[in-house]
Amino acid sequence: MAFPTSSGSSLFKLSKKSSQRFTPSAQEYLASLKAADDDALAREQARSHSPTPARESYAHTTGTNYAPSIASTPALSFASTAASTISTPTTHAAQLEEDDDPLLVPDTPPTSNDPPPTALHSEFGYCNNEQYRYTSSYRPGTSLLPQHQDPPMTILLATYISYLFLIAIGHMRDFFGKRFWPAYYKHLQPADGYAALNGDFDSFYTRRLKLRIVDCFSRPVTGVPGRTILMYNRVSPDFNVTFKLTGQLTRALNVSSYNYLGFAQATGGVADAADESIRRYGLSALGPRLEAGTQDLHQAAEALVARFLGMEDAMVVSMGFATNSTTLPAMVSRGSLVISDEYNHASIRTGVRLSGASVRLFKHNDMSSLEQILRESISQGQPRTHRPWKKILVVVEGLYSMEGTFIDLPGLMELKKRYHFYLYIDEAHSIGAIGPHGRGVCDYFGVDPREVNILMGTFTKSFGAAGGYIAGNKVLIDRLRTINHSFAYAESVSPPVLTQLTAAMASIMGVAPPLPPAAVGAPGTLIPASAPYVHPGPAPASILPQWMHLPPLLLSGQEGATRLRRLAFNSRYLSQGLRKLGFIIYGHRDSPIVPLLIFNPGKMPVFSRLMLAANTHPNAVPFVVVIVAYPATPLITSRVRFCMSASHTKADVDRLLRACDKVGDLLDLKHGIPKGERWTVEEVVDRAVELVKME
Repeated sequence: MAFPTSSGSSLFKLSKKSSQRFTPSAQEYLASLKAADDDALAREQARSHSPTPARESYAHTTGTNYAPSIASTPALSFASTAASTISTPTTHAAQLEEDDDPLLVPDTPPTSNDPPPTALHSEFGYCNNEQYRYTSSYRPGTSLLPQHQDPPMTILLATYISYLFLIAIGHMRDFFGKRFWPAYYKHLQPADGYAALNGDFDSFYTRRLKLRIVDCFSRPVTGVPGRTILMYNRVSPDFNVTFKLTGQLTRALNVSSYNYLGFAQATGGVADAADESIRRYGLSALGPRLEAGTQDLHQAAEALVARFLGMEDAMVVSMGFATNSTTLPAMVSRGSLVISDEYNHASIRTGVRLSGASVRLFKHNDMSSLEQILRESISQGQPRTHRPWKKILVVVEGLYSMEGTFIDLPGLMELKKRYHFYLYIDEAHSIGAIGPHGRGVCDYFGVDPREVNILMGTFTKSFGAAGGYIAGNKVLIDRLRTINHSFAYAESVSPPVLTQLTAAMASIMGVAPPLPPAAVGAPGTLIPASAPYVHPGPAPASILPQWMHLPPLLLSGQEGATRLRRLAFNSRYLSQGLRKLGFIIYGHRDSPIVPLLIFNPGKMPVFSRLMLAANTHPNAVPFVVVIVAYPATPLITSRVRFCMSASHTKADVDRLLRACDKVGDLLDLKHGIPKGERWTVEEVVDRAVELVKME
């Protein structure tokens, strides 16, 4: 029995033993998948012979007006024609997997009552159980202070000793190596008359510490970074100095990518829209926005972003890092004061340094520390002259990527009303990922976004695209369009990326249906783009390009709502489950970023390699995890950072918890709560729904 792709080749073959173990519902799943893909191939061939490649809507192509409720909507319920044209290493590599690979076969296959999914299960997991849903919103009274728990003193002492030992051994190897193997160290010396490009410690840290575990970083991958990911296997014959590919690939569960809502797919309605935009617009706008690089797609995307955020206007740029590093110098300069959270991203720090403004740091998410700096800065003014500051700008992040903590927005807004400073919020990781409507921290805390002066975010996480945005009042945005370097000089966002973010954002918002003829006096008239907008609400259909036809589940917002609730459940389940198992976990429980503290440098590579080895328990699968160490984190707080996604199923999180439980016992990582208060991993798995609802 074979599992066919839409191109006719076998994706993977099921052995006779494994096919006998399939239930009738699984057989129905395979049969319906084959039929749907054959139908998609026929439609794609018919479209390729048409002179106008305009995409028809889902209801027209399938001949049905199917629009189920959220309760009966599977994870991949929308049609796609992209699968029929995909030819990537994924198809070849999947044949290397075992016959009954759980990463390719749904744990709970669809039934005949569900519309047949045509996207690969490896991109977005099938989960139709409404119990595994949760709404992300702030519960009044929940503490927003950083929940940082210290390990036992023995762990801290062992961590410091480990670093001292590694540094001492590294210096000893350098001392003897320079005398007995001078040819090896010759390339480290600068040429005659030139200064060294790298500092001594930078060179030493890279060669003697990072090199030992560099196999855990920058692992080459291929294919779609969805629920699973394909990784190239490699070996090193010279102790991680160089690597050689073995020619084989490993499919692993992906808990590392910023694919929060699972829109990083090669199949589905959003991917179809991006594919159609390439046919119509090509791959690039070939110019900056202030020259010939502004297209109708840019204007539509900016109008949609402004409505999505509830702001007057917005501008989009082609790079997330540049959104911060070029906007801050355009807003503040010498004589201004920037008050920044000590854990703010490097892009914010870069932008502040380029601006020439004075900067002061306050303790992470500590409103009392911020208030003390505000009182002192306002009363004392500028250094030496004591003149008032031209402006005071407080810069924070909505969700901190290394800590997994939300900004204390209610406390921050109270200070803003009292001290009248400008507020800049970086929502790179929070926009689209949290809140009942996916609108970020303002939605999560129930704060009017118009009370925030500047909202910044990126499209590289929740929307599966690239670039970033700045949103605020129209006067500010118009000014930034003329002086922001990333807008005036950099290449504008490419058309397929614009289409990807527009389609993904519209599917989260939902698209308002046409008004009845009696309401506007003309048959089929759509809600105009200039119509009053009530935030948070659906997007007017007139904002979207006329050629963009999204499936009904995306147009109605049902698919987006389901993804938001799946992400909220997965995030809270993993965070709560790891805590109950005894691990030290940073961050808030609704955060899709879940940092697990490792501390000891020697345990970082072991954790990463054990998770990838897939031998942590009998039914384990490989996991690709991200380990983070100095200088991205403080020296003694190295960690593994899990990134949850709506594409993961409850069974995926179960596997991850079982693997972490086994590795945690082997490496002695459970120092969060006493043994008597811990749950067993099976108890965590069985009581998952109860655990998620716990405060």
